[in-house]
Amino acid sequence: MRQSVSTDAQHASRFLPRFLQGPEGMLILMAVAMAVSLEGWFALLNNFVVERAAFTGREIGLLQSIREIPGFLSFCAIFLLPFIREQNLALVSLVLLGVGTMITGYFPSEFGLYATTLLMSTGFHYYETMNQSLTLQWVSKERAPIVLARQITARSIGTFAIFLVIILAFDQAAIDRVSAFFGIAAPFQTISLGFEPIYLIAGVFTIGVAVFCRFAYPNFNAPHPQTKKLLLRRRYWLYYALTFMGGARRQIFMVFAGFMMVEKFGFDATAITLLYLVNLVANIYIAPKIGRFVARMGERNALILEYVGLIGVFCGYAVVQTAGMAAALYVLDHLFFAFSLAIKTYFQKIADPADIASTAGVSFTINHIAAVGIPAAFGFIWLEDPGMVFFIGAGMAGISLLLAMNVPRDPSPGNEVLKGRTRAPQPAE
Repeated sequence: MRQSVSTDAQHASRFLPRFLQGPEGMLILMAVAMAVSLEGWFALLNNFVVERAAFTGREIGLLQSIREIPGFLSFCAIFLLPFIREQNLALVSLVLLGVGTMITGYFPSEFGLYATTLLMSTGFHYYETMNQSLTLQWVSKERAPIVLARQITARSIGTFAIFLVIILAFDQAAIDRVSAFFGIAAPFQTISLGFEPIYLIAGVFTIGVAVFCRFAYPNFNAPHPQTKKLLLRRRYWLYYALTFMGGARRQIFMVFAGFMMVEKFGFDATAITLLYLVNLVANIYIAPKIGRFVARMGERNALILEYVGLIGVFCGYAVVQTAGMAAALYVLDHLFFAFSLAIKTYFQKIADPADIASTAGVSFTINHIAAVGIPAAFGFIWLEDPGMVFFIGAGMAGISLLLAMNVPRDPSPGNEVLKGRTRAPQPAE
């Protein structure tokens, strides 16, 4: 891989642990930094907007809609690439995410929160777009599943760390409950930092990592120049379809699975937080194994396994009657998210290398289309029959399964699908 490096950057990178050296190491650091700000922002959001800004359902709904706007506009990142290299845009985006998170606590008003949310979300979505593009450009096709799985693990570690900070700072009840479960006295008392310092800590950490990466790492050049314009190619249709269905599946989990835990089984905020911590610990251990599975067994088998599993999980959600079984389904559902890295590596194998940056933005926009209609439409279905929401989700997983069965065992340019092939790949313009 060609690199453009300065002497100082070369010297600084030598002091990093081996697993943090090179482009893969920088991607891991950025993943941790992103998770600390994003998940810290999410974890405190509901309590903060109610306690400090007196939000009702109208304001929180509008805020969540505003948060999705940059996701729809992710394709616009391609228009910035003639003026800034992708690596630097990823770091600038991390800074925006950090700044938006850092100042959230100091603007406890309706329009203040709308503004900080838009800033934070713009940073997150443009970082994610560049991160996907850079990973697929910098990392070989053989190693991509493993590196993507390591990023999932890194994000889980970052999320776990900020959650622990939040629990130590806020939730004495959680500490007492866990201690009582093990039959011991609470080992410490919370330190009552408040919202503002936590947001500040999370944001400053993310900004600090971005600045560190800017000066500690060289500029890594991708082996193939990228197309600097927006494009849609017919031969990528299966990738687009899998990406859209993945966005729909994400809404079922994020909106309705968690809501079921609260409404049907009475999980309080502490129980949901502890359940999420279980998810994180499981991800730290299992995500690397999933990456190796995808590398060894291929994208087709990984996606088929994911969607067969999701059909079972969603049907289980629809009929589950015990809190313990619901919690097990919730953890299993979360673990299946790691298999979605196979969609990215499938695209890497079929793509013209020059299309990766442009298609990364397009794919994020496609992924967010479902975020518009599904929560509202399915909310009406929920009022009539909550189980039906999950049965429909199982049907969506069935559609994804049919799409996955159209993925070739050895995807490549010109061998993108088993059925429905359009035309031979065109050379990059």
